[in-house]
Amino acid sequence: MTADFPEWMIPPRPSGWEADDLDHLPQAPRHTELIDGALIFMMSPQRSWHSRLVENLTFALRHAGPAGFEVEREMTVRLDKKSRPEPDVLITTAPYDPDRTWYAPGEVALVIEVVSEESADRDRSLKPFKYAQSGITHFWRIEDESGAPTVHTYELDAMTGAYVATGIHRNRLKVSVPFPLDLDLDQLVP
Repeated sequence: MTADFPEWMIPPRPSGWEADDLDHLPQAPRHTELIDGALIFMMSPQRSWHSRLVENLTFALRHAGPAGFEVEREMTVRLDKKSRPEPDVLITTAPYDPDRTWYAPGEVALVIEVVSEESADRDRSLKPFKYAQSGITHFWRIEDESGAPTVHTYELDAMTGAYVATGIHRNRLKVSVPFPLDLDLDQLVP
């Protein structure tokens, strides 16, 4: 027995999907990611908490960021030929380009994943591993702790090529990288 899939879901080559294929899939659902050649779709509805947090964090980072940094939400990062994940928020050093559809790891100063039930395993293990492997210097993971955001910050250890924890922030996030920031976390969600 074979499953019936829409034609656009069939990989264009026996080796599977590649990062550049995402730009040619207009039928794919919003927030489609590519991890190791496999398409990943956001299947469950997004919670309002997640949406508000991402929106307010993006605005706060744009307001706080100095010249030379751009803040994007829900844009993919082309980690390699077979992986193009979509972090919830990213900070890049690349200039704004209205036609851009992805960023290269060397252009990304920070990726931020806001954990949801549907993406928890990817956000806590697979994505940080892939981001570190590609050389992205900073990673933040935001968890929902009884309705309050808790930010886990990480920095890439050049010697091991893995992230090391630099802090767990509740109520207030005060960091010096990728730029100085002092943020009241309680203001990010109602």
